[in-house]
Amino acid sequence: MSELPQAQPIGAAALRLRGDPPRVMRLSRKTLAVAGLVVTAGIGGALIYALQPTAPKAPNELYETDNRAASDALAGAPKDYSQVPRLGPPLPGDLGKPILSAQQRGVDVPPPPNGQQTQPGGPPDEAQAARDRIRQERDAARTSKMFIGSESAAPQTPPGSPAALPAQGTGSAAAPSQVVERQGPASGQPAKRDFVTARNEHPAESSHRLVPAASPYIVQAGSVIPAALITGIRSDLPGIITAQVTQNVYDSVAGRHLLIPQGSRLIGEYDSQISFGQNRVLLAWDRLILPDGRSVQLDRLPGTDASGYSGLQDRVDQHWGGLFRAALISTLLSVGTEVGSDDEDSLVRALREGTSDSIGRTGQDLVRRQMNVQPTLTVRAGFQLRVIVTRDLVLAPGEGGAK
Repeated sequence: MSELPQAQPIGAAALRLRGDPPRVMRLSRKTLAVAGLVVTAGIGGALIYALQPTAPKAPNELYETDNRAASDALAGAPKDYSQVPRLGPPLPGDLGKPILSAQQRGVDVPPPPNGQQTQPGGPPDEAQAARDRIRQERDAARTSKMFIGSESAAPQTPPGSPAALPAQGTGSAAAPSQVVERQGPASGQPAKRDFVTARNEHPAESSHRLVPAASPYIVQAGSVIPAALITGIRSDLPGIITAQVTQNVYDSVAGRHLLIPQGSRLIGEYDSQISFGQNRVLLAWDRLILPDGRSVQLDRLPGTDASGYSGLQDRVDQHWGGLFRAALISTLLSVGTEVGSDDEDSLVRALREGTSDSIGRTGQDLVRRQMNVQPTLTVRAGFQLRVIVTRDLVLAPGEGGAK
């Protein structure tokens, strides 16, 4: 029997399950270095070019300045001072024009002598010098500082000059230091110095004497009446307010007689005129009604809060929402009217500009009216308050009697 051919062994490369990976292409290091140098040189050159100072260019002459057109008024004027016509001798005021007209017509009219005529009998120079000397002495005496407060110097002193500062009605002159102090800066230091050095003209002993109480049933000035609001306050409109006394009020002399029982009613008013930034309502009380029906006028007693501050403060409405809405509407109206094309007709442009102006003014009026709205102050009912007694109240003891 013949022998079977032996099988050749299979190599390990034939038994691989995955193929050869693709070969990676690598860049040349020389190429990368050259490209980096080129990019660096370009960036450096751009920086150098950008940082170089630019030389200012001479502006172009838009108007021709060599040939200036002279006005008609200067066309016939002389070129230099040598061509200025010389004036003749001075002429008198009343006859100057007729004499000049006659001379221009060719008539030889000699000008009359001008100046003052000296009186005969003395040299003119000495007489004129004497008159000048007398006039100078008179002026020096009139303007001398020795008579600065006198009546003769008053007409020569202007109202705003420092010499007009001394007090009127006295013939003596004020001291220079006082004048300087009154003209000091606006810092108020002279006024403070005058306040410190001012003399007290009141006598050392007061002329007033102790006055006894008008009645043992009296609530004297300075007393406090506690109360609480029955009706609320809203400052949009004026109105009447009522409050109720929350504590018994006794006499100011001994403190034993009940004069204002708890539960008494107070009638008053509040100030509805509120300025910008105000947050307190001003109160004034006019009448007090006792529980038994008797009443007394209070003569506008002021109302305060529980701490003694004048007026009441609770809620404040500045109306910022309305102001912002008015400003937003004004802005939208102005923006809407300003939008337009450049190629529109002149008539359309004029109509658009007129409408824009009208709407802009309307928006400004809206904002201005909203800014003029005064803040609204609200004080709720039940708010605690105090009534300050500023004048003595003579009352009668109530039903509660004495303590």
